[in-house]
Amino acid sequence: MQTAFLVFLGGGIGSLGRWLVGMGALKMLGPAFPFGTLSVNIAGGLVMGVLARVLVAGPISNLHDWRVFLMTGILGGFTTFSAFSLDAAILWMRGDAGLAVFYVALSVLGSLAAIALGLWLGDLMTR
Repeated sequence: MQTAFLVFLGGGIGSLGRWLVGMGALKMLGPAFPFGTLSVNIAGGLVMGVLARVLVAGPISNLHDWRVFLMTGILGGFTTFSAFSLDAAILWMRGDAGLAVFYVALSVLGSLAAIALGLWLGDLMTR
């Protein structure tokens, strides 16, 4: 029961964070490109990489509750592949096929690069 509560609590925090970033990006940069979703997915990848090294593979790997709360809960609520997919489909359907392809490529490559950077940073933190 405690694990379910940690996922629930973290998911709420992460979802609120995603909404705030999305609203901030919309106000600052406008609706022409889904900067909010792109930002949370790349930032989430970076943090996931760090946490994977520090909490899962690091010297303090017995922190199950923290892993569930931070990685499954907060980051699960913060990052969102479904919103990414919808954003790409909307760009495509409005006739911006090139921008849609660019967004998908940048999202995937940016997220993979952020995970790699996060793993490297987490490794440095645990040495």
